[in-house]
Amino acid sequence: MTEHELFYSYNKDVYRTCLYMLKNIQDAEDVCHDVFVTVFRQDWRNVTHLKAWIMRITMNHCLNVIRKNKVKNDKQDHLQKQHEHEALTRDSVDGMVMAKLSFAELEQQLRQLPDKLRSVVTLRYIGDLSVAEISEILNIRQGTVRSRLHKALKLMRKKLEYYEKVNMRGENRFEYSRIQS
Repeated sequence: MTEHELFYSYNKDVYRTCLYMLKNIQDAEDVCHDVFVTVFRQDWRNVTHLKAWIMRITMNHCLNVIRKNKVKNDKQDHLQKQHEHEALTRDSVDGMVMAKLSFAELEQQLRQLPDKLRSVVTLRYIGDLSVAEISEILNIRQGTVRSRLHKALKLMRKKLEYYEKVNMRGENRFEYSRIQS
């Protein structure tokens, strides 16, 4: 049996198992690819129960992805809770803006900022770094960091105020999405 024949003999079983386990098409395709890379790097011609061996490799890869995703989701949940707590404890104008935004809204607002502004806001409020630390990391002056923070928060505040006006008037979210561009 050639590698090509092996792949076509077991590809559907491996993919189906990955899709069932991971419940995500992209992850299933990636793991399916990784499984066959692993198989082809091994001495698969000398394996007695080839299908059982390939399916065991498949399950191990799937379980590794599930573990990795669980750790990533746990970290994201922890960071979200920590961010919300810190945002509520700040008394500054910046803190009030951040407290008004839910985490999902914050992510949406951050994605819409230009890269230079997004990096400064992310480092300051999510990374909890000082202006001096951000200045050193990005290799820019502290005044530039402050300026970018101010500009980013001003943009976010403007969009938030518009969003609140739209909600008070009872208009739909379509109007809000047009101003974000």
